[in-house]
Amino acid sequence: MKYNGQIYAKFFSDSHYDSRKESLQAAVEYRDQLEKQIGKPRTERVVASITGRNHSGIRGVQRITRTAAGYRAYQVSWSPEPGKPMRTSVSIDKYGEKEALRRAIEIRQEKELEIYGRVLPPKPVKRKRRKSARQSTP
Repeated sequence: MKYNGQIYAKFFSDSHYDSRKESLQAAVEYRDQLEKQIGKPRTERVVASITGRNHSGIRGVQRITRTAAGYRAYQVSWSPEPGKPMRTSVSIDKYGEKEALRRAIEIRQEKELEIYGRVLPPKPVKRKRRKSARQSTP
């Protein structure tokens, strides 16, 4: 299982249990306990996490600019069921930067509540440091 950039794995050998069914049951119990421990919602669906490319810091919310149309907005993405992506946007020109972001976050949290039964905890984005353009002299 991978959650918030961390990989969790454990092997459950059939030979350590009386049957394949018992080893599977032990693995499922371990998974459920681990998900509670790390704060991952119990679902068979993929839980989107924040990537380094996300500049809003909120999963499922990104700032978009369509230069040809001169349109700036925060786009909110979610998937009410597997294979059915949905999107809406909140105009920065209409609401201003802060209010548009606040509204986009509110929409995303409502969708998380509908889909997962709770609002997912925020995860800080780890950004890579840019290499300095200056050369160091020995």
